Amino acid sequence: MSSDVRFSRAGRAAAAPGVKAADGAAARAAHELGPVLRARTDVLDIAYHAVGPAGGTPVILLHGWPFSPVGSYAEVAPALARRGYRCYVPYLRGHGRTRFRRGGTFRSGQQAALGADVIAFMDALGVSQALFGGYDWGGRAACVAAALWPERCAGLVTVNGYLIQNLATAREPLAPAREEGAWYFFYFLTERGHRGLRRDREGLARVVWRRNSPAWRFSEAEFAEAATLWGNPDYVDVVLHSYRHRLAAAPGDPAYAGRERQLLDQPEITVPTVTLDGQDDGISPPTDGSRYAAHFTGPWTHYVVPGAGHNLPQEQPDAFTDAILEVAAMG
Repeated sequence: MSSDVRFSRAGRAAAAPGVKAADGAAARAAHELGPVLRARTDVLDIAYHAVGPAGGTPVILLHGWPFSPVGSYAEVAPALARRGYRCYVPYLRGHGRTRFRRGGTFRSGQQAALGADVIAFMDALGVSQALFGGYDWGGRAACVAAALWPERCAGLVTVNGYLIQNLATAREPLAPAREEGAWYFFYFLTERGHRGLRRDREGLARVVWRRNSPAWRFSEAEFAEAATLWGNPDYVDVVLHSYRHRLAAAPGDPAYAGRERQLLDQPEITVPTVTLDGQDDGISPPTDGSRYAAHFTGPWTHYVVPGAGHNLPQEQPDAFTDAILEVAAMG
């Protein structure tokens, strides 16, 4: 792993080579992801990039909020492609050129919908099984898909561990220091937050980027590229629903009610998994992984990555690439 300190399942610290800082290389490498392609599911017309040999091992790389799949994986996907992997980098619902196919569809951002989108995307591409990698919303989608459809997941890399929300305890407070970092969760519960997001998407995202990744010196070009995603006509509705649903302040889409009931049981993830924590994460402080260890019942390893915040693949792409390669070897 490309990290200075790492923790294994047994909690053993080990030395590793240093990592390079994010320096705008993602913007220079973005063209390597190729053009925007489209995959049609029952619910969505999903925009995505694909890079790597057509016959390579499939990898699905999932971005978080409010970040960009291009920025997040502009170095990771080409690095994997050079090693023979076929990388698919989709835009989540409500982001970029991904569109709902019908006007009457519930603009849900709930976890079951995000996980189901991963499987529907694979079906549309004719991909029977893939490695999943993600962080934030994308990590949650990957965890949900891996837990509920383990036969479709060859291995999982997730930042901040087990990300399936426990809606049964959604009204229980966390420690004040943890709640402070989640300020926008509560902001989005209000009409004031609704108006704030609608009026100044870029201003709000800039605050989140800086607070959630305080050591990351992103460029204005990187931020401007991500900002193109937030003009999606469904962006505000999907984002608001995601945070309101996770705090039990909004009902879910009935179409996913059965899957949400399954997630209430906090299902185990049985596939090979590597979990990563950014040492400089401003919302999810790094851990040794013991808090969620019981949820991973297959082969599992945990690492803390120095120099990384919440958007770990973009901030430390070598570490994320190494994690994908490691989990592929675990299967």
